[in-house]
Amino acid sequence: MKLTSSALVYSLIVLAVAGLLATFWLWPKLARQRPLPMLGRLGLLAVVQVSVLSVLGLMVNNSFGFYTSWDDLLRPGGAPLALAAAASPRGAAPDLTKLVQPTSEGGMETVKDLLPPGTPQEVGKVESIRVNGPASGLSDQVFVYLPPEYFAPEYAKMRFPAVLAIGGFPGTSLHLLDGLRLPQTVTELHKANQVTPTVVVMARPTVAPPRNTECVDVPGGPLTETWFAKDLPNAVRSAYRVRDSETSWGLLGYSTGGSCALRLALRFPDRFTAAAALHADYQVPNDSFTGGDLFHGDTALANQSDLLWRLRNLPAPRSSLLVVSTRTEENFKATEDFLAVAQQVAEAHPEFKVDSTFLDDGGHNFDSWQRELPAALKWLGDRLGTFEWVNDRS
Repeated sequence: MKLTSSALVYSLIVLAVAGLLATFWLWPKLARQRPLPMLGRLGLLAVVQVSVLSVLGLMVNNSFGFYTSWDDLLRPGGAPLALAAAASPRGAAPDLTKLVQPTSEGGMETVKDLLPPGTPQEVGKVESIRVNGPASGLSDQVFVYLPPEYFAPEYAKMRFPAVLAIGGFPGTSLHLLDGLRLPQTVTELHKANQVTPTVVVMARPTVAPPRNTECVDVPGGPLTETWFAKDLPNAVRSAYRVRDSETSWGLLGYSTGGSCALRLALRFPDRFTAAAALHADYQVPNDSFTGGDLFHGDTALANQSDLLWRLRNLPAPRSSLLVVSTRTEENFKATEDFLAVAQQVAEAHPEFKVDSTFLDDGGHNFDSWQRELPAALKWLGDRLGTFEWVNDRS
């Protein structure tokens, strides 16, 4: 059974209940103060306690996505990914067809009402793929939502705009499906003609679990920024009909994913035209989740990823940002400070734009993010391009 499967949780619950009943039934018979009865009592207690703790641990892991497989749990920090593309002759273009592999892992079957009943041409489709990154050396599972038009014959020669959606930490990309309900919301908005047909790529920020790398390139560590800014978009373009232009790629994220979306948009305006961030932070934290200082004391490198520092000290990028939160959010004051600086920059530099919207109440949770998501998707849809013809070289 998979580490994240419901069957494993239910099996351990049954084992815990059976162990508890066995303890009540057998305890009087094991009351003698002899080695074997004592070992029997210890064994019964161990079975019950280990089962209960395992159930609790699995439920927490399934909620937060600390580990996604037995390999991830039992062999952390394994050997780095070796890609076939890395063995290409010097100067040769990588074989893009090897960057994306279909995968059945991830548990899409556990998500209720993922899409309405119907064929892909009627309701669209969500695919699970594993993406291998030659530039970053990272590999991870992501989900891709394809709109109904993607499968329609009249759109067969069209490329679509794309949104790269990044989840929170800790968590798996599955949380974008069953927690945020992103494909479901996109489908509902598309059905109501409130968004244009768009390919949505769903990823987690923790490409190198269990460490939170905040979507930055860690010196001597995971090159997470390279993964998101280069490898992932290139791989998606190689496997799906999505547009190459930066004006047709947007970013969306909640919590840590929101921070990543803002940071990537400011650092790579030539690749992403707009970013919508739900309940983001504006500085890279230095805590136990990041494993301490991600930049190893390099102030110049840290400044590059500090959103306020960038706005105050570097030329304004040609980019559009949407900041979404609630007025009761713990870091609402930090959000106000960021917006004050961003709006000053926008007034002086028309090529940079920032918008904001707030709920009156709500916490740092999926309930708030689900309420904010439709407005964020509509905002992004207004700023992304539409279709383009597939050219001959495609």
